[in-house]
Amino acid sequence: MPPTSPAAPADATTDSQQIRDRLRDAIVERRLAPGTKLSESDVGDLFKVSRTLVRAALQALAYEGLVTVEKNRGAFVAHPSPQEARQIFATRRLIEPGLLSAAAARIGPGEIEALRKLLATEEHLTAQRGRSARRAEIKASGDFHLALADLTGNAILRRFMDELIARSSLVIALYGQSTVSSCGHSEHDDILTAIEKGDVDTASSLMIRHIDHIEADLDLRERKPTDLRAALDV
Repeated sequence: MPPTSPAAPADATTDSQQIRDRLRDAIVERRLAPGTKLSESDVGDLFKVSRTLVRAALQALAYEGLVTVEKNRGAFVAHPSPQEARQIFATRRLIEPGLLSAAAARIGPGEIEALRKLLATEEHLTAQRGRSARRAEIKASGDFHLALADLTGNAILRRFMDELIARSSLVIALYGQSTVSSCGHSEHDDILTAIEKGDVDTASSLMIRHIDHIEADLDLRERKPTDLRAALDV
C-alpha cells in the first residue's frame, strides 16, 4: 500500500480559523470599515503567524464576500456598491418570510423563551452607551435573525443567512446612519409576538417592513478605512 500524505497539522487549521473568526467579527461588528487594507504581513505580525495562515483566512473571508482580493494590491474589506446593497436586502425580503414560516412550524414554548431572553439582552445593550456596547448591540440584533434560521432545522438555510447577515452588516457599516439602530428592537419584539400567537402572515409582513426600515436607513455616504491594529484590539 502506498504511503498516505501527511495531514495538515491540526494547530495550523485552528490558527487559520481563529484569524478568520477574529477578522470576521471585526468586519461584522463594524470595527473594520469597508475598504480597509488587510495586509498579509501586517495581519501575520499582529497574530504572530505565517503569511500562509493569514492567506488561508483571507481566502475564507473572500469566499463569504466579506473580503476582496485584488491582483498586485492585496486584500481589502469588501466595499459593496449601492446596487449590491439593494440586492442584499431584496434577497432578505424574499428569504426571511419563508424562513419565518418554517421556524413557526417547529417553535415551542422553550424556543419562545430563549428568543425572549435574546431580545432582553438586545434591549439592555440598546440602552447602553459607548463603542463596546454598540458593537454588542449590533451582534445581538443579527443574532435574532440567525436564531430564527436555526429554528428551521435547515443547515443550508442557516449558512446562507449567516452570509446575508454578515453582508448586511458590511453594507450598514458603509451606508448606515450611525445614530440609528441597525435593527430595531421593538420590531423584533413585534415579530416574535406574532409568531407566538401563531399569526405567521402578520409576522412575515412585519419582517418585510422591518427589513424595509433597515434599508431605508442607508444614506450612501462612505466612511474612511480604519486602522487595522485598533480595530482588532491587538
